[in-house]
Amino acid sequence: MLDRNIVPMTSVNSTMPWFGMDIGGTLSKLVYFEPKDMMQGESESEIEILKSIRKYLTKNSSYGKTGHRDTHLQMDNVVLRGIVGTLHFIRFPTSKMKNFLVLANQKGMAKLVTTVCATGGGAYKFEEDFKREVNMKLAKYDEFESLLKGLLYIDKNNPTECYYWSNPTDGTKCSKVQYDFSSPYPFLLVNIGSGVSILSVNSATECKRVSGTSLGGGTFLGLCCLLTGCNSFEEAIGLAAEGDHTHVDKLVKDIYGGDYAKFGLPGDLVASSFGQMNSRDRRSKVSRQDLARATLVTITNNIGSIARMCAIQQKVERVVFIGNFLRVNPIAMKLLAYAMEYWSNASMKALFLEHEGYFGAVGCLLQYHGET
Repeated sequence: MLDRNIVPMTSVNSTMPWFGMDIGGTLSKLVYFEPKDMMQGESESEIEILKSIRKYLTKNSSYGKTGHRDTHLQMDNVVLRGIVGTLHFIRFPTSKMKNFLVLANQKGMAKLVTTVCATGGGAYKFEEDFKREVNMKLAKYDEFESLLKGLLYIDKNNPTECYYWSNPTDGTKCSKVQYDFSSPYPFLLVNIGSGVSILSVNSATECKRVSGTSLGGGTFLGLCCLLTGCNSFEEAIGLAAEGDHTHVDKLVKDIYGGDYAKFGLPGDLVASSFGQMNSRDRRSKVSRQDLARATLVTITNNIGSIARMCAIQQKVERVVFIGNFLRVNPIAMKLLAYAMEYWSNASMKALFLEHEGYFGAVGCLLQYHGET
């Protein structure tokens, strides 16, 4: 539903930044807000540059070899600070930031945009690069506040944003089911990026970091590159999808011969991640796919275990998992869904969001009011 407080384009300062960035340790997320109507009061040359920028960003889904626009996430007819427009979602490796700045220069972005809203560690790391290379200032915002504001805004504007996995371990019955997140509090927010931060959220303005782990998406990718020789997250996930982690991990049944019923431990539960790799014979038979799958299971199980303990400590039943680790990664989502439900006797539910890693970029864009 459109905001009642829509204001005419003439009343909005033309220097409003249309870009929000969440510059992470591994991946940079860029949100571009495209106003539905051209702004009045701009010179003819400015309008031509603006048209050129719009055309380049909105007519392409790839930028060079590493930049991608997630067209399936595009949000049309949303209202941002009283202006109707479209939100576009773009990602590229943070290691390619120099390429992004060169592109921004070539497309004339610096001639129209003086300020970019930014959050994440890279907002500090690359601040001088933005000033030097494209004469842009970064309006920096708190990472966790931006995350929460962006999440609530997108969920409000996208009725199918939140979902859970039904029957996550049954290949024939497993499905995504929409979840009503309109009354969410309290909930646990698990942000899986290069590392993991876990937030306890009690209201739209009250959240605190309660835990985290350095073993996150960056760990998964780094270990996969070392163990399998892959070179990208997509390649690592592709390998994992074809692998069998039981060739690498030691299971409960490998130790007890079956289930450990006294403590409710099923035989196919991982007892020791990579526990089979102390055998030379096992190592000689394991495949790249198996190693990738075992790495994914190891990292995901660790995140799920920490999240569950935090949920118990904070006395919450809804645990929301977000972050780009979950992008094109249904294996991890289904593992998390199963683990949260099984180990809590169905009292906890693992929830997921369609826009996964873009909430920080949207949140910092929402907060801009002319400051730098």
